[in-house]
Amino acid sequence: MDAFYASVEQRDNPELRGLPLAVGGSAARGVVAAASYEARAFGVHSAMPSVTAKRKCPDLIFVPPRLDVYKAVSQQIREIFAEYTPLIEPLSLDEAYLDVAENLKGMEIAIEIAQEIRAKIKQVTGLNASAGISYNKFLAKMASDLNKPNGQAVITPKNGPGFVEALPVKKFHGVGPATAERMRKYGIETGLDLKSKSLIFLKEHFGKSGPYFYGIARGIDERQVRPDRIRKSVGAEDTFVEDIDNFDLAKAELRPLAEKVRRYCEVHDITGKTVTVKIKYSDFSQATRSQTLLGAVSDLDQMLEIAETLLASVFPFKRPVRLLGVTLSSLNTEGSGQEPQLDLGL
Repeated sequence: MDAFYASVEQRDNPELRGLPLAVGGSAARGVVAAASYEARAFGVHSAMPSVTAKRKCPDLIFVPPRLDVYKAVSQQIREIFAEYTPLIEPLSLDEAYLDVAENLKGMEIAIEIAQEIRAKIKQVTGLNASAGISYNKFLAKMASDLNKPNGQAVITPKNGPGFVEALPVKKFHGVGPATAERMRKYGIETGLDLKSKSLIFLKEHFGKSGPYFYGIARGIDERQVRPDRIRKSVGAEDTFVEDIDNFDLAKAELRPLAEKVRRYCEVHDITGKTVTVKIKYSDFSQATRSQTLLGAVSDLDQMLEIAETLLASVFPFKRPVRLLGVTLSSLNTEGSGQEPQLDLGL
């Protein structure tokens, strides 16, 4: 879906249409959950601190999230998906993989399926969706971003390897800023650079992600669409523009991460008992600290209190910190009927 939360707000309130809009946070605190395309033109994006967003766009309008509404619209969209295939793997409320190799409509051309699904979503919800069509999950995901908003793109088996070779690795789905920077230090800046590295090299320097990187560099991704995928954890992390060596500054960075985790859990009716803080240092070494409760973490304040205590356990930092992450695990998803994870990247 295109700017999903923000688009729902603009749909339901005509006075907001055409204006720079942020869902979540406020001018003084919090983080942006979603930004309209008008706001994105100023450089505002999701997970950005609200203060930064307001500085980039002084006329930015903040709207509180309505999670129940977004969830209801998401259910409408999934019901449309289910008219075409039972092989649906949701990634979030606004994104899913669909395997349409064999589909309930007997349609032979995936491009036409995507067009039909997008048109039906527009008819039922009034919202725009974009789609990526390809022969595996990685390329479908990459294709889904090529013609946003309200568009679709195809990466064929013939074009897949060449597309990957020309793509900067920092744009690869699954390669975050920290990994991209690490790759750059090894001379890997494009898919072609990544392809030039041996499987042994990638395993040695990127561990269990090595075989995955080796495959996608060649346009190969064997992961199947899994409707029954069980989520084991919910996490958020951020790599800082400048390394942090001050405890109070580092502690302040935990709040937007915890807010993001808590927001996801509220939307999907997920609870968890284990809070983990991940600390990655300037030399890329890392440490994790966890605490498991007897019962579920009750609210944001409790999650944040635990995370701050865990962070304090590694202070003074042995080196400046380049990344922090907060994860909730030991999940109970029964309340949501088991949240699955959304080779049609819609």
